[in-house]
Amino acid sequence: MAKLKTNKAAKKRYSYTATGKVKRTKSNRRHLLANKTSRAKSRGKVQDAYVDKTCESGIKRLLPYGN
Repeated sequence: MAKLKTNKAAKKRYSYTATGKVKRTKSNRRHLLANKTSRAKSRGKVQDAYVDKTCESGIKRLLPYGN
């Protein structure tokens, strides 16, 4: 059987934990931070957010080899 291709866009955005959960970074923390409230900025601080269960199977299909 041929090797499966990893989706490169998904590889940059998601990673797996040791237990097999899909990890992502929160949005809205890249640029234009001067215009955002401190509350909005602190809400986006969490780097280890996990993907919702409904999306997880689709992302695992894009990352067939555990990233």
